[in-house]
Amino acid sequence: MSTSKPQRSPSEIEDIILRKILHVTLTESASDPRVVYLEMTAAEILSEGKPLLLSRDLMERVLIDRLSGNNNNFPSSSSAAEPPFPYLIGCYRRAYDESKKIQSMKDKNLRSEMETVTRDARRLAVSYCRIHLANPELFGGSDDARKAKKRRNASPLLPLIFSEVGSGSLDMFGGGSSSGGGVQCPPGFLDEFFKDSDFDNLDLILKELYEDLRSSVINVSVLGDFQPPLRALKYLVSLPVGAKSLVSHEWWVPRGAYMNGRAMELTSILGPFFHISALPDNTLFKSQPDVGQQCFSGASERRPADLLSSFSTIKNFMNILYSGLHDVLMILLKSTDTRECVLQFLSEVINANASRAHIQVDPVSCASSGMFCNLSAVMLRLCEPFLDPHFTKRDKIDPKYAFYGHRVKLSDLTALHASSEEVSEWIDKDNTANVNDAGNENESRLLQSKEATSSSGNASRQNAKSTTKYTFICECFFMTARVLNLGLLKALSDFKHLSQDISRGEDNLATLKAMRDQAPSPQLELDITRMEKELELYSQDKLCHEAQILRDGDFIQRAISFYRLVIVWLVGLVGGFKMPLPSTCPMEFSCMPEHFVEDAMELLIFASRIPKALDGVLLDDFMNFIIMFMASPEYVRNPYLRAKMVEVLNCWMPRSSGSSATSTLFEGHQLSLEYLVRNLLKLYVDIEFTGSHTQFYDKFNIRHNIAELLEYLWQVPSHRNAWRRIAKEEEKGVYLNFLNFLVNDSIFLLDESLNKILEIKQIEAEMSNTAEWEQRPAQERQDRTRLFHSQENIVRIDMKLANEDVTMLAFTSEEITAPFLLPEMVERVANMLNYFLLQLVGPQRKSLSLKDPEKYEFRPRQLLKQIVRIYVNLARGDSENIFPSAISSDGRSYNEQLFDAGADVLRRIGEDGRIIQEFMELGTKAKAAASEAMDAEAALGEIPDEFLDPIQCTLMRDPVILPSSKTTVDRAIIQRHLLSDNHDPFNRAHLTSDMLIPDIELKARIDEFVRTHQSKKRSSGEDSSNKERIQTTSSDMLID
Repeated sequence: MSTSKPQRSPSEIEDIILRKILHVTLTESASDPRVVYLEMTAAEILSEGKPLLLSRDLMERVLIDRLSGNNNNFPSSSSAAEPPFPYLIGCYRRAYDESKKIQSMKDKNLRSEMETVTRDARRLAVSYCRIHLANPELFGGSDDARKAKKRRNASPLLPLIFSEVGSGSLDMFGGGSSSGGGVQCPPGFLDEFFKDSDFDNLDLILKELYEDLRSSVINVSVLGDFQPPLRALKYLVSLPVGAKSLVSHEWWVPRGAYMNGRAMELTSILGPFFHISALPDNTLFKSQPDVGQQCFSGASERRPADLLSSFSTIKNFMNILYSGLHDVLMILLKSTDTRECVLQFLSEVINANASRAHIQVDPVSCASSGMFCNLSAVMLRLCEPFLDPHFTKRDKIDPKYAFYGHRVKLSDLTALHASSEEVSEWIDKDNTANVNDAGNENESRLLQSKEATSSSGNASRQNAKSTTKYTFICECFFMTARVLNLGLLKALSDFKHLSQDISRGEDNLATLKAMRDQAPSPQLELDITRMEKELELYSQDKLCHEAQILRDGDFIQRAISFYRLVIVWLVGLVGGFKMPLPSTCPMEFSCMPEHFVEDAMELLIFASRIPKALDGVLLDDFMNFIIMFMASPEYVRNPYLRAKMVEVLNCWMPRSSGSSATSTLFEGHQLSLEYLVRNLLKLYVDIEFTGSHTQFYDKFNIRHNIAELLEYLWQVPSHRNAWRRIAKEEEKGVYLNFLNFLVNDSIFLLDESLNKILEIKQIEAEMSNTAEWEQRPAQERQDRTRLFHSQENIVRIDMKLANEDVTMLAFTSEEITAPFLLPEMVERVANMLNYFLLQLVGPQRKSLSLKDPEKYEFRPRQLLKQIVRIYVNLARGDSENIFPSAISSDGRSYNEQLFDAGADVLRRIGEDGRIIQEFMELGTKAKAAASEAMDAEAALGEIPDEFLDPIQCTLMRDPVILPSSKTTVDRAIIQRHLLSDNHDPFNRAHLTSDMLIPDIELKARIDEFVRTHQSKKRSSGEDSSNKERIQTTSSDMLID
């Protein structure tokens, strides 16, 4: 090494080292083209009487002259000298290298002195790097170079940061190869660069870096090169000065009159990072590379292993993104200087995107699903410290945050039970009390401003918001609940709709192809091609959702763990997991946002359909919550939300979930054994009236889930015992209402199904007549084909539901008969059975024959067996022999020969002989009862109008007065009406069974009338048998 020669003085050694570091010379002897001859500087030094040797004293002066690019200093051969920033980085690197070489010097004093020289050189290089980056125009440079730099808009410091935090492509930053053009950050440079304690020196540089990072990931998908910018972002915020600069940036929380959710996503510093996703976005904001096209095009024709590889790749990249963004926010949250700014950013994003909760989301005004799914994943990671198994920190969650928290707007959301007016009234009342309490403590505050007395409502609410301090756990809890509602749960809803769109599209495509086979046309070919392209895009979008969300088991389980906390915390507001619930619902619970519970139920439904998603998850708390609230409209007003709870249970049935682990929830769970059947029956009744304009059709889907659950529970001995006990306790209460609606639904569904079958057979006949069918206009054929497929779907659904209802009637009537035989119920049940029997063995039997009845869930043999078993079950329990009379009194469907026809069919299909015998005996009893009824009717003669029920015009047996309309009706008839409608049929006033007033005087007169006429008949011996007075179906109408 040249500096080790003994004949050189320390000054000469210093000169040599500085010339190597600074690449300058004060003489013309330089042979290296990179070394710049500073002629003017040399002249000035000579004029000052100093030797032409570089030293620490001259270092900064020489450096400035080198950076200034003065033409008088640079000969023409050096016109292409190195630009300022790369030159300064080179100086730092060379100073670092020289410091390593110096270590071999034997002279300790010289070595120490030269170390100081190299250290000062590094410090000076760093200092002027800061000056240059803050003022790029300060050190000359051509106009073209400055314009190019402005166009590229990327700080030259950025590649150094990338090399420091990890390798990655730098192409997106303007130039460079996949390795960043070989840019390497000198050791220790960045630490020294950002060590400056003067915030103002670095703030501008950092803000430009953040803007560059933001620009680098705009419209980049999860398959793009987002990792270097993400690592750089994390590195910068880990610096105290970097964190402070970020949250003080004007784009940290962008402001403006037209600022909305989408604008905030695009313009904020963190927004584009959160936008990185696999989920599809609107074409205006689509990211590249296109995940759907690149990973899932032609998915139906690809190997499963290829799809699994794509799922795994996307999942891994998304988790890298989640971890990076979580680390960034966590660093900022740990500092008291920046925590408030992070909470402000999160609340602004949430509030600006509140309309994402709507059914239709405007992609121009709302942030993307990708952003909110990413935010959901990050927020769940922030919640992990208080999601321990026992939720030991849940007492830090203050329910008043939902009403008084000044960040996230929750009080305007639909509440679990309270109306919006009740919520506002309660909040204002509570605020007024708080303000009065504060005023009593310090009356002087009230005297400081006269304006305070003129705005009690808003002022009191604002006062409550501004004075209350909430813990981070509390704020994080409510923000996460809101983000999940707008993000993860909205994405799951989109996934469900995509699946439905694909299903409908496939049905439409099948219909179009069937129509093409019937009548090909160019338009049909175009429609088929268009539909196939749409289905391909839908399929890609669906698989993108599946890859990012459903395939990420950790994501789903974190969300379930969070909602378990929500459930446990909500139950704490009503006193904990115990039944019965308090008679009055606490306002804190009543006013809590409804979506807290709805989102929990939706997530459980989705998770239950994902293999192994619930493995290891504690479900007992969810089970307790569902049992407690699914039949409690005074706590959860929305009947559809309570019905969703049943859907969750339906997914957890052992035969549905495919897991035996869930069986303990039903068979060994205390609240389940005591309340599950009772509350399911109650909900079955409550769902009759939801308040929606679609309530009539909605109830069938909801009751389908309840029926499946009840059928499963009937097989569990402990639940069957509970069922029997409830039927006895609630014989004239909820159980009677349950039976009434079960019968009503059975009749409607079977009637609808049979009528639709006739329509289907008619269209089939039209299509089978090829000659006539081909002569019809093409549009008419298309319409009839669409109607045919539509009716097929309706019949399939209705018949399935009808089968379920009849099955439930069959197995319950085997052990519980008393409610079926009550006066207000027995005729209704008999009429239903007679109607079913008539359809299955009467005149319509052959007209209902289908080529493939199983296709429509139509199983007439099984249905007939079940109907007959219900007849027999009720006959066995009929100790008072009232069932035969109810059967024979049905003037619409009853015919004494139906029983003979039914028995013949039963023998042919192999029914048990004992059942057939008992069925025939019941038919005989019904025939005898019909004869007796005719005799009794003949004996009574003409009945006075005042003795007739005004609803059915039959003789009243137990007259009662309706309290509102003062109308007298028969008790059994009005009670049958009240089973379906709790209103007075004459004036629609509210009416219940306990409000009926017995008309004792009229009953006595009716009894006397009947007794007198029966005595006359017996004394005269008159034959009162007059069978012509009952209209029955003639024998020639029956099928042999």
